[in-house]
Amino acid sequence: MANLVSEGLKRALEAERAIEPKSNLRASWEALLEDARVCRRCHLYKHATQTVFGEGPLDAKILFVGEQPGDAEDLAGRPFVGPAGQLFDSLLEKAGVDRSQTYVTNAVKHFKFVQRGKRRIHNKPDTGEITACRWWLEHERELIRPPVTVALGATAARSLIGKAVTIGKVRGAPVELADGSECWVTMHPSALLRMPEPERRRAERARFVEEMKRIWKRAADLAGLPTPPRAASPLRQDRPTPAG
Repeated sequence: MANLVSEGLKRALEAERAIEPKSNLRASWEALLEDARVCRRCHLYKHATQTVFGEGPLDAKILFVGEQPGDAEDLAGRPFVGPAGQLFDSLLEKAGVDRSQTYVTNAVKHFKFVQRGKRRIHNKPDTGEITACRWWLEHERELIRPPVTVALGATAARSLIGKAVTIGKVRGAPVELADGSECWVTMHPSALLRMPEPERRRAERARFVEEMKRIWKRAADLAGLPTPPRAASPLRQDRPTPAG
């Protein structure tokens, strides 16, 4: 699984860099990134190691939004590289979704935690923190203009939809966002990772894979593209480099 996440990050970076370096899109994204690195819109920057901004191609057909960076992401400065991110990559691979062709970010860009001895324990962002950080997410979406945005968990859904929603009630069908684009809401990979009951954990992971297959096809349909082929194994050496 470590190879999988490393390959996913490598491909995502390659795809992002494939965008014409001097284009307005690339310049705008880089300017947004630089501003985000010194964000002071809420107090979370005071204790986090760094801003963890989005990553992936700027012409992505799917934009995934998680809750916030965890301990591993805070240290690495990249989204979805910890245990939940590794599971996320694994499930995307099973669904035939190439992470390098998606953009991955979080609703909140700084790690919120409670210190317990040497450990930093995740602490859920509150409404004020979600609202303060929505500015960055809105600008990411304005630049990338993905046909489909996927909210991974309740915090991401709240940021995108603008109100609290129950995942069970909105899961499985698109929700129209303010800009007219589609948002699909599902469970966060961390919930799938920590689910204690083995049978339910297997069932929910399988359901997540089926959701990703459906969303991948839907994104291709909305973009007017052929249904993307199943991604090859990340251990193969003949995987094509994504086009910009």
